[in-house]
Amino acid sequence: MNFKKDEDTDELGALMNLDHSAVLQEARIFNQTPIRPRHSRLLLAKILFLLYRGDSMPMTEATNLFFSITKLFQCKDMSLRQMVYLTIKELSTISEDVIMVTSSLMKDMQPKSEITYRANAIRALCKIVDPSMLPGIERFIKSAIVEKTPAIASAALVSSLHLFGEAKDVVRRWANEVNEALNGKAISQGPSFFGGSNPNQVVSTSNIVQYHAIGLLYAIRQHDRMAVLKLVQGFSGQNKSSSWMGGSGATLRSNMAYVMLVRYAVRVMENDPSLVPQLHVLLEEWIRHRSDMVSLEAARAMCQLRDVTAKQLTGAVNALQVFLSSPRPTVRFAAIRTLNTLARTHPEAVQPCNVDMGGLITDSNRSVATFAITTLLKTGNEASVDRLMKQMQGFMTEISDEFKTIVAEAVRSLCRKFPGKHSVFLAFLSGVLRDEGGYDFKRSAIEAIVDLAKHVP
Repeated sequence: MNFKKDEDTDELGALMNLDHSAVLQEARIFNQTPIRPRHSRLLLAKILFLLYRGDSMPMTEATNLFFSITKLFQCKDMSLRQMVYLTIKELSTISEDVIMVTSSLMKDMQPKSEITYRANAIRALCKIVDPSMLPGIERFIKSAIVEKTPAIASAALVSSLHLFGEAKDVVRRWANEVNEALNGKAISQGPSFFGGSNPNQVVSTSNIVQYHAIGLLYAIRQHDRMAVLKLVQGFSGQNKSSSWMGGSGATLRSNMAYVMLVRYAVRVMENDPSLVPQLHVLLEEWIRHRSDMVSLEAARAMCQLRDVTAKQLTGAVNALQVFLSSPRPTVRFAAIRTLNTLARTHPEAVQPCNVDMGGLITDSNRSVATFAITTLLKTGNEASVDRLMKQMQGFMTEISDEFKTIVAEAVRSLCRKFPGKHSVFLAFLSGVLRDEGGYDFKRSAIEAIVDLAKHVP
């Protein structure tokens, strides 16, 4: 017998049948001494479950519970402390005077505290702090952003991004520190708030820190077109020797950060067409990036540019063609999906990939195979329609409704392209209507049949 499965089922059943009043009565244990970490942790889990379940809690009740939970800061148990952070963040939106817990959170932010305490305390404090009180903890957050420990720096950066919506003017003042975190340079602002006195302390250059830093920096500078342009160009191959703000530069190690740069470059091109030529060169450079993630994102961006020519698409299509033979299904899927989208507007640019896409028709991943066939239908000739439609019919029952809808829409567009094959298309669409499927899929199939009857004599 699977006893673990039975235990999990029993625990889930106990949670689903939690009584709101009983849980609040049980919360009296938070006021007891000594604190019982395990019992308190389980009770906090129940409270969180009630909140996530959508149970309403009056403000007075929530406030009393909130302050009872703050007494658990006296216990040094790390697992309990993490649950306390989670619970006070959830209760902060429905409780009064939550700012009173600031002193406890600030204590957890001290240099001698555990890294887990410090990072979580930053998140909790930024969640409950009122924007008007933000200047009071500004110095701490700025120091945390350039902290050498990645967990602390990332917590400060992400929390700052959340605060940006409510306190833009304050967060904008942190641009220099964010840039330091992005470039991995040292700042010279005297002793660190975290206890370090070395002004040349090198901040973390962790990949995730760079990713979060570039997101916050873009949020701060997004309305300054030239600043965003410098940010995008600052980490290109031609500008690796200098940072975007004029100091000594650093290498961008985060592939996720490069993906964000690609997206920012596209936004700049959409807002200012005069910058398309110089940023087009950057996209070409990123298409050749060693990371599949960055290369795929750059190729996708190139394919989605307005007024892009077949010649400009050559590099992107060549890269996507290589990815079609990747041993990783996710890479093949991303490549064929991009080519499928491109084939709607530039079928001639995708035609060089027909042989490679033909090999994907029998791919073990049915999503990849579906995109391969629908793309070939867009780029192929009338002679290949019968074979492709027959292959498609073979695994329609094995794919999800989402992909069935994609197939129906592809067939609808082919009805106009190859009117001579209307009988093949009609037979296919009539067949899928008899199969099982959702509303959206059935509607797409019916619309395709109506469209065929309307435009094919």
